[in-house]
Amino acid sequence: MFPALFYTKKDNKNVHCSLCPQSCTIAPGKAGICNVRKNQNGELFSLTYDEFTSINIDPIEKKPLYHFYPKSQILSVGTVGCNFKCGFCQNWEISQAKFGDIPTQKLTKDLALQLAKQHDSVGIAYTYNEPLINYEWILETAELFNKNGLKNVLVTNGYLNHKPWKDMLKFIDAANIDVKSFNENFYKSLCKGKLSFVLENVKTMVEMKKHVEITTLLIPGENDSSKEIEELTGWIAGLSEDIPLHFSRYYPQYHFDISPTDMSILVNAYNIARKKLKYVYLGNVTDSKYSQTTCPKCANILIERHGYNTKVLGLKNNTCAKCKEPVNIITAR
Repeated sequence: MFPALFYTKKDNKNVHCSLCPQSCTIAPGKAGICNVRKNQNGELFSLTYDEFTSINIDPIEKKPLYHFYPKSQILSVGTVGCNFKCGFCQNWEISQAKFGDIPTQKLTKDLALQLAKQHDSVGIAYTYNEPLINYEWILETAELFNKNGLKNVLVTNGYLNHKPWKDMLKFIDAANIDVKSFNENFYKSLCKGKLSFVLENVKTMVEMKKHVEITTLLIPGENDSSKEIEELTGWIAGLSEDIPLHFSRYYPQYHFDISPTDMSILVNAYNIARKKLKYVYLGNVTDSKYSQTTCPKCANILIERHGYNTKVLGLKNNTCAKCKEPVNIITAR
């Protein structure tokens, strides 16, 4: 266990965790909603510091990040727990687990750096489960990677309070943030969270000039209406029409047994979003044309993708090689 940040002591050895908007009051011997921040005799500790279920070298496109060092490899690490309770979670085996339910292995920040250098990784991705609840380890590791010229990537639900979020972003280079719906009722009933905090954190990243991509898992009948897609894409475009948006196909998982998202729903969302955003993608689908990056001006193919097989074709110095249009893609380390 490792001493946690962002909490206050209360009466009767209770503690109040202020890391995320769940704002848990935790009794002695208990953990917060995330299952990994535990009150031990009136002190709050992180159970997952140095403890990981998953350590892999992945294509950066798997995060998914399509505009951040395309075709590169990145050390990817995850542990257990989440501060949401989504009944449709695609990684529920680790995200909804309690610490100790499944095996973990030790990974110090120094060993992570060694692995990244050994495998010529562009940096490290904090991913698989919800990384933000392992805040202390990420904060220290991100600072170490930053000092060594390597990149820090979050794959996250973005559900953190403002101060810890800004403190962490000093060392973060890019994030793919799940905006699970553009409806507060969806967040309240299906995730046990609040949309407004996520939107504010996306906005903060943009203001701090960090690279941001957004993913929305489209669930039939829950968050796939044309009206909601128009509202979501309009909000993103209001921040920047250059932000890449990934619509991902839902498959039945965990407590949800709704049929997989029909391709027509995904294509409809794609067509709506392309009216306002320059870069829109469909994930978990077989048709590779929806994963190509094309020039927003002349439609020249800039990056061709077939699964995780990626070819950079029409880019030159972050512009379209054909028409010289500037493109929001980070390619040089």
